[in-house]
Amino acid sequence: MSDDWDAAAFRTRVDTVLRGRLAEEADLLVAVDDDLRPVAERLREAAGHGKRLRAAFCYWGWRASGQPDSDALVRAAAAMELVHAAAIVHDDLIDDSPLRHGAPTAHVAFATALRERPDARPAGRALAMLVGDLLMSLAGQLFVTSGLPAAYLGRARELWAALARDLVAGECLEILRTGGRPDTAASLQVVRHKTAKYTVEQPLLIGGLLAGASPALRERLSAYGLPLGEAFQLRDDLLGLFGDPERTGKAGLDDLRTHRPTALLAETWNAADPTQRGRLREVLGRRDLDDGHLDDVRELMREVGAPRRIERMIHTRVEQATRALDDVAVPSRARRALGDLAHRATDRLH
Repeated sequence: MSDDWDAAAFRTRVDTVLRGRLAEEADLLVAVDDDLRPVAERLREAAGHGKRLRAAFCYWGWRASGQPDSDALVRAAAAMELVHAAAIVHDDLIDDSPLRHGAPTAHVAFATALRERPDARPAGRALAMLVGDLLMSLAGQLFVTSGLPAAYLGRARELWAALARDLVAGECLEILRTGGRPDTAASLQVVRHKTAKYTVEQPLLIGGLLAGASPALRERLSAYGLPLGEAFQLRDDLLGLFGDPERTGKAGLDDLRTHRPTALLAETWNAADPTQRGRLREVLGRRDLDDGHLDDVRELMREVGAPRRIERMIHTRVEQATRALDDVAVPSRARRALGDLAHRATDRLH
């Protein structure tokens, strides 16, 4: 890879690492028993999609610290994508989501494969949960076997543990607050722990720690990463309701059916009058929603200006993130790449 940022070339490197590691593990599963072949195939496909943003942030945290390109670092960075793959499987289970990237989610695919069994649905959910657990375990294995020196890996050990803890904390907070009274501050806390930290801030910091970044640089990377991670998820919230399902690959009604505590919903609730809140209550948490309900909620949200407020929140956080690197010594290529990544993470249609 050249010193210039080439997102497509970087993704190819990460994809090659992931395909090889997951294929190896899938073969080991089938070697246990051929009945495990459907599980092995799902494992092969588990990280087949994604923008590879988490790996990229880890890589550029390393490069921002003055380190050169490194194949071992790319392998360590690819481990961030296995964390994400595990989180997706578990998140789809928790939300009972039917689609991901336009295809059946893991638990739905397993249930379909087992449709002749009377317990197909719970069995499918159980298999998906175990695949998610295995993916998280493989993420740790890939990280520690990346080829980086043990002393480098040791610098990031505590943050790796914090990444897992924050991710679980965010998921738990979302579950505990699902169906509750919409509250923007509470929603942003979920965003911060469930998504922002493990998507941007912690991969950046892990890359920096592996490279031996100074405390001052790590502080600036965090100041860049946390607001950008929040902006990333706020964009996801908007795309969840206003995006094109053909592009997002997700069911547009998921957030309404599950009554998730999103900032978009909270901002709508805050701005709504009693009549408009009544309209929201009629749809939130219902399982029989259709596209007509989705259109009604979109119209209501536009009436009260909630999408505009979320857009402003995104813009403010992107500006805060990019300014965070103004007064710190970062190689010019890394600075340009982090600027590009800020826009890739937030200026998107899927």
